[in-house]
Amino acid sequence: MKTTQPYQPLLLRILHGLTGLFLVAAILTAVWTYDTYDGRWGRIPLPIFKDIEGIHGTFGLWTLLIFPAFVVYAFHRGQRRLVQPNSIAQLARVGQPIWWYTLNRFTNTLALLALTFALFSGKMMDETWLPKGELQHGWYYAHLGSWVVMVAAIASHLLMNAKVGGTPLLLSMLTRKVRDRDSPKFWPEQVSQWRQNVRKGAWKTWFQPVSGLMILEIAILISIFIAWVLPVLNKAVESGLV
Repeated sequence: MKTTQPYQPLLLRILHGLTGLFLVAAILTAVWTYDTYDGRWGRIPLPIFKDIEGIHGTFGLWTLLIFPAFVVYAFHRGQRRLVQPNSIAQLARVGQPIWWYTLNRFTNTLALLALTFALFSGKMMDETWLPKGELQHGWYYAHLGSWVVMVAAIASHLLMNAKVGGTPLLLSMLTRKVRDRDSPKFWPEQVSQWRQNVRKGAWKTWFQPVSGLMILEIAILISIFIAWVLPVLNKAVESGLV
C-alpha cells in the first residue's frame, strides 16, 4: 500500500468534488423521496416531506450540469484511470498489483456509466408522477434500479481506490495543495493556447485513432444531450406545439 500522498490536478479535484458532492446529496434525497412516496420494498423512519422530490431533482440537475465537464476531463486528462485496451488480458493476472489496478479502472468506468444512466432515467421521469401516486411507470423503475447500481458502483470505486492507493490516495482529493503550473492564474493562458491549436487544425486528430474509450465518451455525451432535449420535445408534442 502506498504511503506517500499523490498529487491530484486542481481541475480534477474541483470537478470530482462538485460531482461527488451533488451526487451524494442526490442519493440521500433519493432515499428520502422513495421513503415519502413509495416504500414498497421497505421504509426508513424518516419524516414525510412532500417537497423532497423537488430538492432531489435540484441536486440531480446540478449533477447533470457539471457531469459533462467531468466526463471530458475523465476521458482525456484522466484516461489512464479508466479501462484500457489490454484490461481484459490483465484480469488474468489474479492477485498481482496490476490486477487490482485493472479492477480499479473497471470500477471507475462503471461509476461513470452508472451515473449516466441514473441522470438519463431521472430526466425521463415526470415530476408529477410520484405526487399523483403513479408508481407504475417504466422510467421510474429504471431510475430506482439505476440508483441501486449507482450506490454499488460508488462503494466499489471507493474500495478499489483505497486498495490501490490507501488513505493517501483518498485524502489526495481533499488536499488544498496547488502546484505552480496548476494554479488557476495559468488557466486563461492554457485556454488561449488550446484555442490557437484548434484554429491550426489540432481538432483533426481528436478522433484518430478511434478507440473504445472514445466511443464510450461520445455515447455518454450524446446520452446527456438527449436527456436534455427529449423531455422538451415530449412536452412540446403534448402541448400540440410540434
